[in-house]
Amino acid sequence: MPRDLSSRPLSRRRQRGFTIFEVGIAAAVMAFALTSSITVMQSAFLALDTARNITYAAQIMQNEFEKMRLLNWTTVGNYPATATAVAIDSTFTSTHIGARFTGMTRTATAVHTGTNAGMVKITLTVTWRSYDGRSLSRSYVTYYGQNGLYDYFSS
Repeated sequence: MPRDLSSRPLSRRRQRGFTIFEVGIAAAVMAFALTSSITVMQSAFLALDTARNITYAAQIMQNEFEKMRLLNWTTVGNYPATATAVAIDSTFTSTHIGARFTGMTRTATAVHTGTNAGMVKITLTVTWRSYDGRSLSRSYVTYYGQNGLYDYFSS
């Protein structure tokens, strides 16, 4: 006599899950990915902070150079050849970022002496501390001529 197939229990496929070893490996890969991405983000934020401060330092020095352009030759020509502290304009130091800048120095050296005197090489250097405590600096150089912007000497 034929059997009734509907009364027979269905054969169950064996259900498989992840083993504890596979879950552990997946967790380790995820932890490695997260720590790597956090490290990369921290480096990116440090680079962004450095770039922002370099730009800010450039603006501070450009501001000082523009102030010098308004001065006469007697004042600029008598700048000392040693590094002299120059106050940073309060417009820059009043912000949170500007408060990191620790100082600016100016050095002026004569380009020519004797009969060709009349041009000074001016170097401004701004120093600051990054948010991780590193001391950084940036320098700009310009030349100031006694007879104006278009004054030059040939050697």
